[in-house]
Amino acid sequence: MNIHEYQGKELLRSYGVRVPNGKVAFTVDEAVKAATELRSTVTVIKAQIHAGGRGKAGGVKVAKSIDEVHRYASEILGKTLITHQTGSEGKVVKRLLIEEGCDIKNEYYIGLVIDRFTSKVVMMASEEGGTEIEVVAKRSPEKIYKEIIDPVVGLQAFQARRLAFNINIPNELIGQTVKCMLGLYKVFTEKDCSIAEINPLVTTKDGIVMALDAKFNFDSNALYRNKDILAYRDLDEEDEKEIEASKSDLSYISLDGNIGCMVNGAGLAMATMDIIKHYQGEPANFLDVGGGATSKKVTEAFKLILSDENVKGIFVNIFGGIMKCDVIAEGIVEATKQVDLNLPLVVRLEGTNVEAGKKILIESGLNITSANSMADGAKKIVSLVK
Repeated sequence: MNIHEYQGKELLRSYGVRVPNGKVAFTVDEAVKAATELRSTVTVIKAQIHAGGRGKAGGVKVAKSIDEVHRYASEILGKTLITHQTGSEGKVVKRLLIEEGCDIKNEYYIGLVIDRFTSKVVMMASEEGGTEIEVVAKRSPEKIYKEIIDPVVGLQAFQARRLAFNINIPNELIGQTVKCMLGLYKVFTEKDCSIAEINPLVTTKDGIVMALDAKFNFDSNALYRNKDILAYRDLDEEDEKEIEASKSDLSYISLDGNIGCMVNGAGLAMATMDIIKHYQGEPANFLDVGGGATSKKVTEAFKLILSDENVKGIFVNIFGGIMKCDVIAEGIVEATKQVDLNLPLVVRLEGTNVEAGKKILIESGLNITSANSMADGAKKIVSLVK
């Protein structure tokens, strides 16, 4: 799950990391009121969407008067921002962060990720702040410094100091920088983050270290123990179909293809998409109904797939272990009757109660193409869609 910049800064502030004063605004009047209350000679207006590259897309403006705040807020609110992370469809701006200006001297980058190779959290730092870390890694990899963190003892102050020295933080500001790094690490571990970034971390001309931006991604599987983070969820920033899927406890991700997939198990779902691509088809989604799906859950999954207007055919690929093939078959029959399905449907069933499942499909009288294997099913659905 992602959150907005202003929410990330609220988190950082609660962990002792210094951030600029700011207020969220949902209307132009709220933006003007916020700027008036901040009483800053320079006010920054920032679009709040779940995507980077906002500045380049015109989503960040610097105002030197209340009139400019009004003008910029009017321009940005309701605007569709298209960045390298939004795709061509862009995202509509529905809220703004109104923030006091900052007299920046230098910009840096600090971030935390999980290193799958070492199975440990790694803190990265660079003096190339304000630039996407991927660009720095490609252009100047020697300017990225890393500290692998022992999960038993956590990030140590000496590690943070070493990073600060490596990225050329002024000696008199090392202490403040270490405090920021330790605070960021504490947020990362206590709130079950998968990514945490401050870009840029800045030093000001009056000798202050603060986070000028904040990006957090959270492990959705851990939200049950982080209700405060779940409260930050902005449904306007999420795909409607993915929201509906979460209500039925389905793992669903929209894709750009035209072949709807319904599979049990994440690994099999990935393999199913791969084999569809192998036979020159394009999957329309990732959908894992899970190991213990009921007939009702399967019906909801079918409805979800069909809510995508781009879907021209459906491939159901089920290997029944805990999942029973007859339950899947009942769900397929029920769903096709409810939605009056007229698209090509290929079904491959294997495993527990497979014969009973196939019998249910045959006796349903529905126009269902049976497949003997995953490859056979992929070839058939690609052919039928084409």
